[in-house]
Amino acid sequence: MISSKPNVLVQGITGSEGTYWAEQMLANGTDVVAGCTPGKGGQEVAGVPVYSTVVEALVKHRIDLSVIFVPARFAKGAAVEAIEAGVPSIIVLAEFVPVHDTMEILALARRAEAKLIGPNCPGIVFPGRDFVGIMPGWSDRLFAPGRIGVVSRSGSLGALINLNLVAGGYGQSAFLGLGGDPIVGTTFRDALEWFEADPNTDAVVLLGEVGGTMEEEAAGFIRSMSKPVVAFIAGQNAPEGKRMGHAGAMVSGGKGTAASKMSALADAGAHVATVPSDVVQLLRAL
Repeated sequence: MISSKPNVLVQGITGSEGTYWAEQMLANGTDVVAGCTPGKGGQEVAGVPVYSTVVEALVKHRIDLSVIFVPARFAKGAAVEAIEAGVPSIIVLAEFVPVHDTMEILALARRAEAKLIGPNCPGIVFPGRDFVGIMPGWSDRLFAPGRIGVVSRSGSLGALINLNLVAGGYGQSAFLGLGGDPIVGTTFRDALEWFEADPNTDAVVLLGEVGGTMEEEAAGFIRSMSKPVVAFIAGQNAPEGKRMGHAGAMVSGGKGTAASKMSALADAGAHVATVPSDVVQLLRAL
């Protein structure tokens, strides 16, 4: 996680999505200091200088975080370029990145001690400070400065719960979208460890879904946390063996069910909601 305001590089800044979100990030406090698109060096987007390579951008700017706005088939190349150039944190937004590509990116990131968020994620939001990615960090209906940390596999579920939080009078210290793929660079446990150490966070909302074991693995850490955790697991009626939207959201062999995740989280001391609207009620009762 990014504890202080980062200098941001936008890879793919000259594309339509990269340009739009770079403009939105700049307008809402994010320090976008450089862009990168192969062969587009020397241009500007919204006043941001564009470079043909990440190495060229690093020569001119301190870069703490790169956010990658490229199609899935180019995501590995862009991420590898950023990691090998020495960028310490990378966000991969694209959906449908091949699993083997993600495995290679993550292995390289671990060797380089770089942080990876995503793929298939909406990014991060620090309400009142900045945001990086494709969540509307400027929306006062979704985000307000506060002391609730929110971490979610799903961007849309995260948006719903953030809407409920703000309507209920709560604000967020940070929102982190992990991504819905079977393999992602940052796990629930990673996020919980960060929120536990964060002095600006008083409680954490964990939003999981069926498929995989990230939620169960996070339960082991929740036992040792000093801060309360409220959790909701989507897909409580998902049939076994049927893929449910996200690539990781499949129940198979009795594993990865909503019931098993909810049980593990409750046993660890988390306050588990059965419907999304319960999240605010559970926070209020703490």
